[in-house]
This record gives sequence, structure tokens and C-alpha cells, in this order.
Amino acid sequence: MMPLRRLCCCILIICAAHVARAQMKWSQPFQAYFDQYKDLAIEQMLRYRIPASITLAQGVFESGAGRSALATVGNNHFGIKCHGWNGRTIAQDDDETGECFRAYDNPRQSYEDHSKFLAQNRRYERLFRLSMTDYRGWAHGLKACGYATNPNYANKLIEIIELYRLDRYDNAKHYDKFMAQRGGNDRPARQGETLHPIKIYNKNYYLIAREGDTFKSIGKETELSGRKIAKYNERDYHDPLHAGDVVYLKKKQKRAPKEFKRVPHIVRPGESMYTIAQRYGIRLKSLYKMNRLDPDHTLRVGDSLRIY
Repeated sequence: MMPLRRLCCCILIICAAHVARAQMKWSQPFQAYFDQYKDLAIEQMLRYRIPASITLAQGVFESGAGRSALATVGNNHFGIKCHGWNGRTIAQDDDETGECFRAYDNPRQSYEDHSKFLAQNRRYERLFRLSMTDYRGWAHGLKACGYATNPNYANKLIEIIELYRLDRYDNAKHYDKFMAQRGGNDRPARQGETLHPIKIYNKNYYLIAREGDTFKSIGKETELSGRKIAKYNERDYHDPLHAGDVVYLKKKQKRAPKEFKRVPHIVRPGESMYTIAQRYGIRLKSLYKMNRLDPDHTLRVGDSLRIY
């Protein structure tokens, strides 16, 4: 039987851990960051044997979910300084004023350099003897090897990984190549520009339009044909886009996702066949066909529509 003093100590340690974890709350910007970069992190893991959970936790923590000046201006997501660097640089206050940090053309370059920084630096050599599923060992090892000066660095990474269940990506054998290439927005951001996050739904990729967007501008940003994007969304190339419009980047599916197999869509005020098709990532023609409706059919609020 465990001695009372030792039992009390264990209880205090467990309680302290729960309190520390409770201090970190779920954040939409953090989740959006993971959605955007998880495939890029998995790609790096499969190439360099660095846990994707560690890469994502470091990236979101060091970059403030991609919103820090270092990330938005220099595309530096990991706070790597200029030591041994011959590329572009950016000055940023850290432990001292105006320190030199590496700058990149896009986030993908930052992820690649982070992997090489760890894999090719003897200081971190012992980390690669750990299992790729041992995120705790990697977190404490990074702190012990001097990656960061923050005394709570390892615990912060572990909290992030466990809160967002990032360790599930450490067993991944495959990744979405489109998101790895473009989820990190492989084109460099221009000064003052914020690139659209690319998301996945119904086996397709989409982004949410902002006021002033056009099919031409979205095509230029994603390095896809603006005319093809308009066609995928069953629109004319010159049609205006409005803030909040869903813009798919591939041809839409004929049906909604399987979870809607026995769940009809009930028409709401202001909806049209087109907005419903866009909502579920369905081709407009297929939506009409499933419901045996003509294109001149008038929808009424409360109508029930098959979407699968």
C-alpha cells in the first residue's frame, strides 16, 4: 500500500497538471492553423522523422498561430535565428532588441528549414533516437538541447499537443499533397496581404471569399486557372464575388458527404438551389436531378431536398 505522504504528493502533482492544462483553452485560430499546416507537417515527418505533433506545436506557439510579425512579414514560423544563414533576414526583438531572424518566401520554406535545422544540427542528434510517437520526450529534449529559453517551453508544447490531439498525426502514413503544397500557401504573400486559408470538405478544397475577391485574383493566389475555378463553382468568370462566398478549387461532387445519406436539407429563408449546392459541395445539375426538379422550379421555405 502506498504511504500516505507519497499518495498526497501524487495527488498534488496530478491536480497541478490538471490546473496547468485548464489554463490553456481551445482556440479557433490555433485550430485553423493546424487545419492549414497539418499535411505539411506530416510530409516533413515522413521525410525527416520529426513528429508532426511537435512541428505543429512549435509552429503555432512560435508564430502565434501564424499571426506574429515574424510569420506574417518573414514567413518564419519557428523563431529560427540567423546563425549560419546566408538568405534573407528580418530584425525582431527577442531576448535582445533587434535580433536577426531568418526570413523565407513562404511558410513551406520555413517548415523545410525547421526540419533541416533539427536533422542536420548535432545538438539535436539524440532526439532522433526517440520514437516518433514520443512527443513528450521530443518536447523535453528540445528544451534540454537549447531550442528555446522559455523555462516552460516543453510543457507548453505538450499542453498544445494534448489539447488539440496533435499526436494522432504522428502515426500518419499518408498526407494530402495538395494541402501540403498549397495548404501552406506556397506562393509568397505580398506586403500587407493575408492569404486565404484553404479547407477541405466533401472531397474538395475550398476557401471563403473576401470582399474585392475575383475568380482572377483567387486563381492568381492559388496558382490555378481562374476560369476553371469559376467553372467548378458553376459561375461566369466575370461574376462578382462577395464576402462569405464559398469557392471550390476542384470540380464538385454529385452528392453530399455520406453522413447526409438519410438526412434531407430543409430549405431556409433566403436559400436557393445554387446556395444549397455550394453549401454541400454538390453540382447544381446533380441537386436538381436527385430531386427530379426542373431548373425553373421555385423553392419554398420548408421544402425537403435530397442531397445524397
